[in-house]
Amino acid sequence: MDGKLCDGWVHSLNGQTLCFTGKVLIDGAWTVRKDCEEIAQQLGASWKSDFSRKITVFVHGDLASQAVTDPHREYSKKLVRAAWERDRGYHVCVVDGDGFADLIDGHPARCRELQRAHGIDDHVLVLPQTGDGILGGPLQQHRVGRHEPGALALDLAHLDKGTEAHESTIAALIEHLARQHVELRGHARNAPRFDAGWSRGDDVFIAEVKSLTGASEDQQIRLGIGQVLYYAHQLQLARTRGRVRPVLVLEKQPTDPRWTSLAETSGILLTWAPDFAGC
Repeated sequence: MDGKLCDGWVHSLNGQTLCFTGKVLIDGAWTVRKDCEEIAQQLGASWKSDFSRKITVFVHGDLASQAVTDPHREYSKKLVRAAWERDRGYHVCVVDGDGFADLIDGHPARCRELQRAHGIDDHVLVLPQTGDGILGGPLQQHRVGRHEPGALALDLAHLDKGTEAHESTIAALIEHLARQHVELRGHARNAPRFDAGWSRGDDVFIAEVKSLTGASEDQQIRLGIGQVLYYAHQLQLARTRGRVRPVLVLEKQPTDPRWTSLAETSGILLTWAPDFAGC
């Protein structure tokens, strides 16, 4: 990062210089610093025991939602130093244990916001964010492959059309939300595999995206409703941070108007391209 402001994400460990707080909670297991350092090195990162401006990523070993309350502990001093550097225009990315685990697994990690506790010297908060444990990194539109003509040309053509419509709908949703300064994101590493998600305030929207090209409209919508309700139920049971709002995003307006009232009765926001009403 070289001290420059990031885009809100640490995308890879490769080439980073890390500093650790101590034990890090990785997927429920406390991992000592030595093991963290070895893992990071295997993935192309280097590490230093002392904090300096050579550090690009600081791995905070405490829970992201807790305040650091002991200014004499080593990791507290490092976190205070990271906040001090940020205050002076030198950006140091801060990730928590979940973020470090994401990076190990090849997923981007959210760069955490820091806040000083009011009226208390040397107390720094690593702020939790709406969607933690639900939303992953920024969602990118995928390129759609084409198939050579052959015996299954008709079926593959339908498959390609559906895939193209799916990806075009996602691309349009990315642009629609970007105009509102909202980032469309994928699912978190350990979350249900919904198609897209975003947050506003305390609400976390999880969406299934369905194309209606070359497919049974009723079948696609029924499938989407079942999927997004199932995902929302899983997340509610997991007690993740934020109020989960299920969304079904369609390629276009459905022919039958009854789907809107059915979705509303089920607690689902039904929307479609190009206007994405309600989003």
